[in-house]
Amino acid sequence: MSFTIQGRGISKGQGSGELLKSSEPISFLSGVDPQTGVVVENGHPLQGKSIAGKVLAFPYGKGSTVGSYVIYALKRNEKSPVAIINIDAETIIAVGAIIADIPMIDRLEKNIFDVDDGTNIIVDGDLGTAIIEQ
Repeated sequence: MSFTIQGRGISKGQGSGELLKSSEPISFLSGVDPQTGVVVENGHPLQGKSIAGKVLAFPYGKGSTVGSYVIYALKRNEKSPVAIINIDAETIIAVGAIIADIPMIDRLEKNIFDVDDGTNIIVDGDLGTAIIEQ
């Protein structure tokens, strides 16, 4: 059984994988290792976890504009998320997703944080949808 949550498309394309979510914003510059995809920010709820191959959901980005290039480096190193979901996208994350060709959506009509980590999600940046497969 599955259901669809409508949102707004930010970066085109489709990506699917297990959901990994954080209630805290993420800084990609110095917060995520671009070589491994592991969150290294001290005290972050995802510290020590890899975002590689995951549908990464978090409220919004924080930090330097260089974070956009870190997202691009993650993609080049095959350590990026397969898709990104934000509550409200801001420029750093949106630009990073676009230049890295990572599907991204935001402003979902239902709370993605009510969905369990590990649930398979299909993100469609063209349609602005998240299909939750349960």
